[in-house]
Amino acid sequence: MELHVSLKPEVLLHIGEFPLVNSLALGLVVSVIVGLTALLIARSLKIIPRSGQNVAEILIGGILDFMEETLGSRAAAKQYLPFIATIFFFILFNNWLGILPGVGSIGFYEMKEGVKEFVPFFRSTNSDLNTTLALALVSVVAIQIYGMKKLGAWGHWSKFFNFREGPIHFFVGILELVGEFAKVMSFSFRLFGNVFAGEVLLLIIMNLAPFFAPTPFLLLEIFVGFIQALVFAMLTLIFIKFATETHESHETHAVLAH
Repeated sequence: MELHVSLKPEVLLHIGEFPLVNSLALGLVVSVIVGLTALLIARSLKIIPRSGQNVAEILIGGILDFMEETLGSRAAAKQYLPFIATIFFFILFNNWLGILPGVGSIGFYEMKEGVKEFVPFFRSTNSDLNTTLALALVSVVAIQIYGMKKLGAWGHWSKFFNFREGPIHFFVGILELVGEFAKVMSFSFRLFGNVFAGEVLLLIIMNLAPFFAPTPFLLLEIFVGFIQALVFAMLTLIFIKFATETHESHETHAVLAH
């Protein structure tokens, strides 16, 4: 197996001016798998569920119950379920498929500036900072959209631009606004750092002791992949909850937290 560690994803081919990188290639595969699975389950729903529908109902029901406990409302949980579940399953399956044998180790060689370099066909999608940054941007933008949809544009942004309660509250609001942008960095680097570190660890272990030693590390990465998907989705849900609360409720939560 080829030991190949690179922060930058490798380009497989160009479609016009657009480069298709190996991390995006795996992401597209995961998107097709998740989308087709959801479509097949939705089109085969029965009053008396079968095995596949039973598994889907248990998964979605569990996520919905967890969201209801967090949000305090079944209706709100159903409203945000499609977005939260999509984020969770997309990150989860990208993490799990990224550690399959062959991902990162099967590819081809190409010449770059007279040097032969190895280019894997697939790379763990979330080990590409571009992907995690895009996920973070989607999450943070969605949080603001849900906040404006629930409270109105002024009701939402007045949490950050508070001109009525004195300069202290105004600067506190500005700090909270900076915190909203900081979420992009924390979301993206947390996911990227954990996935990329796990990928490098597995590659090193597999090259040093390729037979039995990688097994516990593979199991650990399966668990870590699940936890990272859960943390990303859960934090997004919590921030949506805060964004859709009134300014008074937001301050009450802050006081109780302290």
